[in-house]
Amino acid sequence: MSQIARFTVSIETDLLEDFDRFCTSGKFATRSEAVRQIIREKLTSNAWESGAENVVASLTLVYDHHRSRLTDQMIEIQHSHGNCVVSSMHVHLTHELCMELIALRGSAHDLEHLAAELSGLKGIHQAKLVIVGIGAEQKPTRHSHRHHKH
Repeated sequence: MSQIARFTVSIETDLLEDFDRFCTSGKFATRSEAVRQIIREKLTSNAWESGAENVVASLTLVYDHHRSRLTDQMIEIQHSHGNCVVSSMHVHLTHELCMELIALRGSAHDLEHLAAELSGLKGIHQAKLVIVGIGAEQKPTRHSHRHHKH
């Protein structure tokens, strides 16, 4: 874990009051937690906008699973971008609609291209690409966690 650094910020009283309401409504434990999250979100957004080579994202698609060949096309596109697709999950919403949640890793450009290909298919009702962070590694890495008993 990184070392903690302290710094001072001067802001207007009314802005601080708004920020405190934001912290309370967001259920942040402290102002520091809220500031850390905001900084991470801004840095991640900036990396995405600058075309970073190493980002992670999720793509959510809502589609008509009765649409002829749509699921085949979706699978073909995901396979053609196998270097970016980490995992996917299929969810049944209604008799007609399904949702596909796709975890992605790669360059911002490649992920945007993949999302555009999928969202442009006939039968896709909604598509939402959300950047969730800056990836630490392009390749999957083996990692371990210390587990403890409760």
